Amino acid sequence: MTSGSTGQAEADHGEKGGVRTALAGLTTRGRSFLAAGVAAAVCAYVLGQSDLLRVGLLLAVLPLVCATVLYRTRYRVAGSRRLSPARVPAGSEARVHLRMDNVSRLPTGLLMLQDRVPYVLGPRPRFVLDRVEPGGRREVSYRVRSDLRGRYPLGPLQLRLSDPFGMCELTRSFSTYDTLTVIPRVEPLPPVRFSGEAKGYGDGRQRSLALAGEDDVIPRGYRYGDDLRRVHWRSTARYGELMVRREEQPQRSRCTVLLDTRGPAFQGAGPDSAFEWAVSGAASVLVHMLERGFSVRLLTDTGTSVPGEGADGFAGASQESADAAGLMMDTLAVIDHSDGTGLSRAYDLLRGGNEGLLVAFFGDLDEEQAAVAAKMRQRSGGAVAFVLDSGAWAREPSDVAGPLDRSEERLRMLREAGWTALSVPRGASLNELWRQADRARTDAAATSGARGEGGPA
Repeated sequence: MTSGSTGQAEADHGEKGGVRTALAGLTTRGRSFLAAGVAAAVCAYVLGQSDLLRVGLLLAVLPLVCATVLYRTRYRVAGSRRLSPARVPAGSEARVHLRMDNVSRLPTGLLMLQDRVPYVLGPRPRFVLDRVEPGGRREVSYRVRSDLRGRYPLGPLQLRLSDPFGMCELTRSFSTYDTLTVIPRVEPLPPVRFSGEAKGYGDGRQRSLALAGEDDVIPRGYRYGDDLRRVHWRSTARYGELMVRREEQPQRSRCTVLLDTRGPAFQGAGPDSAFEWAVSGAASVLVHMLERGFSVRLLTDTGTSVPGEGADGFAGASQESADAAGLMMDTLAVIDHSDGTGLSRAYDLLRGGNEGLLVAFFGDLDEEQAAVAAKMRQRSGGAVAFVLDSGAWAREPSDVAGPLDRSEERLRMLREAGWTALSVPRGASLNELWRQADRARTDAAATSGARGEGGPA
């Protein structure tokens, strides 16, 4: 995926500024020459030395002439920037391609090109471009990398013009800029089967009525090209016109990924913090489920649902999986802690009792919020929870023993409510936890089946 922009800078600046702008571009050498020339001229006047006066005038006039010539030079330069890719995972590199075109009839002098980038992406790139012939072009590139997710502006592109003597430098900026989106790291997950999945595409299917614009079981008027075998004769006799049956369509399996963003639920910051692990985990599950053909949505504790289209905020049939994934990744790239302290808004949004699979990433849970999370299980076909004790992530491993009892109590409450709940230790691999969740669900199902068989007849 690439993204780019194009701008144009014109070096005909006589109409846009005056002498003050030209003099402001004098370099240290140019100012030194000007000062030395003025001093020599004053001394020559006082001492009556005409030869010294000529030298002083030469020293003073040279930087002024260079500034005037550089300022009045007429040529136009077009610049463009292209990102490849424009959306990159944290820790990966993106390449920025810069292109300069001389669209005037005059050759340029020495050009110094620099691009403005945030400090987290690396040092500011600078390039020196030699003389560019009329109609010619120059292309350069540089790499950017960030371990922190976010949206970072690149630009504007700046062009520095200088004279051959180094007396004056003028800076011109292009008006366009681009945005590099650094999304969370995505970890590949193994294909496992959780309860609540078999509601559509894949291993299991459920026939359902399609929404407006799609076929359903209600008869409709005949359209040119319809198969005559679908003619519904009873409705045809009733309405007096040819009617056909609307076919049933398979409904896509649903999966809701709940991300807890409450500020009090997470401690610490940085790429290795518990919150960043939760964001990366949510991104990994979203991508994994979309690849398996699920209709997926991202839900936060504030009640915000992404992508927000289709029924109940799920990606609709008209929205491609790639577009939905891009929208959710862009949301996760800039998501931050919320000001909320509870999960009630997310619980209110999980209504209807037919939400398919629910995968949640929780921070610290007190007794009240653990009870709210436990009730969410009643409104989903299957539920998997990854609970992060952010305090344990922020402390040294030797100091973690204290809060384990409280964490286990919260996990017990979720498991009793029907959740497949796992504690996330510091630096854990989501791939392995995903397998553990599958094994835990299988063991729980086997235990439940054994109890049922061993009961009274």
